[in-house]
Amino acid sequence: MPKLYIIGGANGSGKTTVALQILPYFLDVFEYVNADKIAEGISPLNSEAVAIEAGRLMLQRLETLVNDKADFAFETTLAARNFARFIRKCKEQGYIINLIYFWLETPELAIARVSRRVASGGHNIPEDVIYRRYERGRKNLTDLYLPLCDTWIVYSVS
Repeated sequence: MPKLYIIGGANGSGKTTVALQILPYFLDVFEYVNADKIAEGISPLNSEAVAIEAGRLMLQRLETLVNDKADFAFETTLAARNFARFIRKCKEQGYIINLIYFWLETPELAIARVSRRVASGGHNIPEDVIYRRYERGRKNLTDLYLPLCDTWIVYSVS
């Protein structure tokens, strides 16, 4: 059965950093779809300006991987509810759904981590967006996404 790994957590929780280590070396997954990385590929010097385009490309890539029955992972804050329909579709097509969530204790910690990322050349997320995604992501984690998963694990990274 094909496997889907959802890499979730607040902005700044370390999703990308950890995923790039665990997916290929421990989970044998080599398809990792990340809208931020897609945006950096489109416009390395101004990735925030192409976020919507990158999001569309991410969704297209996810559909291709499902159609190919590939093992893959994608990254999300879980702040949006739209991935629930996609996950249900994956389950219908025989996927085992796994969620790895990186838990930060407060949104202020997320803001501080994003600030450090920006200082080292990474992409920024406005504070109001971090607050909004933090609250929605935690609510959607428990209310919407965990019930859709076959396996899940939450790591405290505070």
